[in-house]
Amino acid sequence: MGIVGRLSFKDQAFKLREQAVLDATTRMLASKGYDLMTMDDVAAEAGLSKPSLYKHFKSKDELATEVMIRLLVDAQDYLARQDPALSPLDRLRDLLAWALRVRLAGGLPFLPSTSPQVRSMLTRSLRYVSRAMQLHQKLKGIVEQAKQQGELSADMPTDVMLYSYYSRTCDPAVEYLRIYGRYADEDIIRHMLAVSFKGLSA
Repeated sequence: MGIVGRLSFKDQAFKLREQAVLDATTRMLASKGYDLMTMDDVAAEAGLSKPSLYKHFKSKDELATEVMIRLLVDAQDYLARQDPALSPLDRLRDLLAWALRVRLAGGLPFLPSTSPQVRSMLTRSLRYVSRAMQLHQKLKGIVEQAKQQGELSADMPTDVMLYSYYSRTCDPAVEYLRIYGRYADEDIIRHMLAVSFKGLSA
């Protein structure tokens, strides 16, 4: 039985409202960005009064931090559910495809890449930093395995590969392909994976 199943009805309702608030925050961050988003926006999007919102989260900083922590947890959970038969390189492709699908559905605000203020805010959260480091170390291990098996270049530093990999989740090319190229989402994902892992050379 999950945690929600062990909670009282009142506590379950509170947790469900909290998740609805985080969903609303994610949509607001994806559409308006951190700087323009307000607590009023989130309350309206979640269908709550502002006093009710403050029972769950005390500030915009807390909301944004919780959204990013939830995203890291989701990524770790996705990695844990991957088919064990996948090669290291296929695991990286599969995770990036998942992240791009989440982004195209409006569920992946790329906050740390867009604002020094947000980066500073997130690094003050021990929960965020610990989750980020756990995910980074897990992916570092997968990259090292791929290099050892000859699936990735042994000459390229692992950190260069990882930060390039992370950047794909917030690459503006995704929006350009959707808006100006008018590609379907799955075609965008396919092309982004090809660019990421095959490059542009013939």
